[in-house]
Amino acid sequence: MNNASSALKVAAGIFLTIALITIVVILFISAQEATKTAQNNFSDIQTELSQASYTVYDGTTISGSQVTNALRKFKDKDQFGIQVETGKTRKAGHWYGNALDITSSASEDKYGSVISPGNRQGDLKLTMDEASDQYVNPSGKFKASIVKDSSNVVRGLLFGQF
Repeated sequence: MNNASSALKVAAGIFLTIALITIVVILFISAQEATKTAQNNFSDIQTELSQASYTVYDGTTISGSQVTNALRKFKDKDQFGIQVETGKTRKAGHWYGNALDITSSASEDKYGSVISPGNRQGDLKLTMDEASDQYVNPSGKFKASIVKDSSNVVRGLLFGQF
């Protein structure tokens, strides 16, 4: 009887150990899935926050002074371009930063002019010179829009005076 009792105690101990290991593995797998979901959510939030500085330019009307502020703010951003079409450069604006190929996405931009695929590089200093065709009137009204690539990452801004 003593041997049978010892055998039952050992068997119960092994059974409880296996049950405990099974519970730990199940909890670990559940935690792993929750961690992956949290990482994906965090990545989405991080992307939204990184692009939040551009949402102010998405289909809005802004002043010329806001255009020059945007030029200064984003001029050194890598793989980023800004096109400004003033009243003097309609349909053939100047690019500041990288010139983007936006003709493939649409032949007509959001403010009604046909986008030309030129690579006219602008000079930020000339946006303040009234004699220049790059002059941005601080009180002028511009329609702003953003340019996204196929990965939905903002690559540029378009400003068209109306």
